[in-house]
Amino acid sequence: MPLDETRKFVPVNIAVLTVSDTRDLASDRSGETLAGRITAAGHRLVAREILKDEAALIEAQLRAWISDAQVDCVITTGGTGITGRDVTPEAFARVLEKEITGFGELFRMLSYAKIGTSTIQSRAIGGVAGGTYLFALPGSTGACKDAWDDILAHQLDSRFRPCNLVELMPRLQEHLRAA
Repeated sequence: MPLDETRKFVPVNIAVLTVSDTRDLASDRSGETLAGRITAAGHRLVAREILKDEAALIEAQLRAWISDAQVDCVITTGGTGITGRDVTPEAFARVLEKEITGFGELFRMLSYAKIGTSTIQSRAIGGVAGGTYLFALPGSTGACKDAWDDILAHQLDSRFRPCNLVELMPRLQEHLRAA
């Protein structure tokens, strides 16, 4: 799908969270990959953290960023698998108001072309809470590249046609105004 160059680009404020028991800033290749792509696309990297695979810690960080008016979108990497320590989707379930089911479905469809049926082990998920977009990606650098390059780069670009997530941002909390 094309970009409409007549439309204004609107930078999105994005926070990146790496979920890992073993990574630190120096060894966080997936987080660095996302950070680089975010800024190269013209968006603002407003925060970056690394937390252990503990649902309560992840939930607390998500809630902090959701309540921060300077964060429009949170992208996590790691903790989306099926092992005992993989709890990112569980933390997301505690905070999401609406799931964007198409994100996980599309991610796995695209991933299937590269890793075949191994894609069933990914529980990548997307959603909205408090007017903030949330996306949980697998911890591999390749998965982060695929999710950004093939999905998020387009949906977080206000010029992408026929529609994009940025143009919906002013309406994400309209249910609160109606109350």
